[in-house]
Amino acid sequence: MRAQLNEAQLQTLSELERFGWEIRFVRRPLFQDAIPVVVDGDRKSFAVLTPEGELDKSPGFNFRQR
Repeated sequence: MRAQLNEAQLQTLSELERFGWEIRFVRRPLFQDAIPVVVDGDRKSFAVLTPEGELDKSPGFNFRQR
């Protein structure tokens, strides 16, 4: 999954991992950039990494709860 991230996203992910966050999956919408989804260590908060490497907890779509 890391191969699909750009440098800014990789740097942010590296910082987040120090606080227990991990990459969960990468959404691949048709004709759009990949959207990496990360989750916190407690598995309660999901967010996406923007192409600029920012953490977006309100990405404009809902995450399904298991």
